Amino acid sequence: MKDRERKRGCAHAEFTEAQRQRVVASPVASGIRVVRNASALLLVLTVLGACEWFTDFKRQPSLWTWEPVKDSLTPSRGNPQYSVPVTGMTVAGMRVSYAALPGTIDSMAGIPNPTPASDSSLAAGHKYYQINCAVCHGDAGAGDGPATKFGMPGISIVSDITRGRTDGYIWGMMRNGRGLMPSYNRIEEMDRWDVVNYIRALQGAGGRTVPTGPLAAPGVTGDKLPGFTRMAPTRPSPFLDSRGAMRGSGSDRPVPGSPAAPTAAPTVTDSAAAAGATRDTAGTERRE
Repeated sequence: MKDRERKRGCAHAEFTEAQRQRVVASPVASGIRVVRNASALLLVLTVLGACEWFTDFKRQPSLWTWEPVKDSLTPSRGNPQYSVPVTGMTVAGMRVSYAALPGTIDSMAGIPNPTPASDSSLAAGHKYYQINCAVCHGDAGAGDGPATKFGMPGISIVSDITRGRTDGYIWGMMRNGRGLMPSYNRIEEMDRWDVVNYIRALQGAGGRTVPTGPLAAPGVTGDKLPGFTRMAPTRPSPFLDSRGAMRGSGSDRPVPGSPAAPTAAPTVTDSAAAAGATRDTAGTERRE
């Protein structure tokens, strides 16, 4: 009895397998597989097509510098990396890289300091030094800033080594950073020279005594914080017309040396020496 049931079960299994083979090989099953594979391929192509892999840059966002995005609450786009303002820069990124390497900083050692160590320059230098530098170098530059309590090595900037550095080298150190010091390029170019003058005063240069320590209690704003940026675009980029005249810079004027340029007597351009005012990079004046 058991052998008969076992044979019947084996025959049923063989019959079922044979049926399965016939079903798999049938035209209907083959058509179903083709439709299923085609549907999967169509789905993949639809997803990839929505990504626009190959647009050849035909469609891409185009925004002016400082143009609001979407609505007035969205921050504006800043200047592209290594871009320069229309007024130019002392050292653009296309000329000297921002690499924190000794050789790169050495290449800026010969840049002359264009800012005299006036009272306004030292006051501005004190402000930027206290905000950016005192945390490591200390209020008086002795390398005893608050960061030294948390493992930061104390680096003095009033030592003989730093005294022997040129103004351009110190300026380049703030621009690029080096070693444990990060870049402080957020201090704009002309303001960086004020910091250099303040460091020189801390070193005793010129026999001047400058105030040290915080400018005010925490939370005080106004003139105790950095002011407006002088690197942002304030006028259209200048260009030359067919006559060699400068256009688009706020005042149409011929380029010196061009045929359209009149011969004029030399004028004093140092407003700080001539009228007690300093001229910023945007062409405006701020009184001492």
